[in-house]
Amino acid sequence: MPNPVLNERTMQSAPAAWAPPEPSTMGGAGYGAGTPVSDGPVSTWRPKVMTVNGTISATASLFVLLLASAAVGWIMVGDPEIVERDGVLYQQSSIPLLAWGGLIVGIALTFLLMFRPHLARFVAPVYALAQGVFVGAISRGYENFYDGIVVQAAGATIAVFGVMLVLYRTRIIKVTKRFRTVVTAATLGVMVFYGLCLLIRLFAGPDSISFLSSPSLLGIGFSVLVAGLAAFNLALDFDFIERGAKQGLDKNFEWFAAFGLLVTIIWLYLELLRLLSKLRER
Repeated sequence: MPNPVLNERTMQSAPAAWAPPEPSTMGGAGYGAGTPVSDGPVSTWRPKVMTVNGTISATASLFVLLLASAAVGWIMVGDPEIVERDGVLYQQSSIPLLAWGGLIVGIALTFLLMFRPHLARFVAPVYALAQGVFVGAISRGYENFYDGIVVQAAGATIAVFGVMLVLYRTRIIKVTKRFRTVVTAATLGVMVFYGLCLLIRLFAGPDSISFLSSPSLLGIGFSVLVAGLAAFNLALDFDFIERGAKQGLDKNFEWFAAFGLLVTIIWLYLELLRLLSKLRER
């Protein structure tokens, strides 16, 4: 699922936890122009602000919750069943309703945090637990048909994350205003497209848009494109974390940034899982 939460609007509207004093706090004409006002010893207290290390800690905590609930979702699916259709036997792996409920809850919480980022400290852990059940269940479903694909997808996700982090840190990829606009617009476009596909499938049947799961060149190319877009969203996440720490956002935004990063990584993992399954069919 695309990550719409770490956007420029949130950065601009987020209150900074600390900022330098306004020029009006300096001495005026009656005190002595340019003379600082002094009321005694200067306090060294500073409110808690967002840091990169704090964001890493929050992200690690969310991943622990995600993996724990993913294990539950994995166990819930079990082995595939043999079903008969038109005299032909097929293997079928069903995703429990609880897992689909986790997906719906995760989507709802994502939209909630888009407008209430200050709630991330409380909402992000619930999102990790809910989304983890779905991720674990869908992973087991893929594993039932493609042995070893989950390890491959997880390894590929870690590799892409590492490569994007290096490219960002070395400034090979520079997150400019134009870069943010293009990636954000493309991400929103994918969100709208997936939403339309879901509606069409509900009314026209699951095979109405077959290229999404088809191992054709079009299907593989689309998966590569979307996985690449998810990777570029990682650069936006890194940029938000770095700028948020420099801007001195409130410490609660560590959880908001960690949440956004988790959304992107889950999206990237699921897209790579789908891509690898298509390549296995070739």
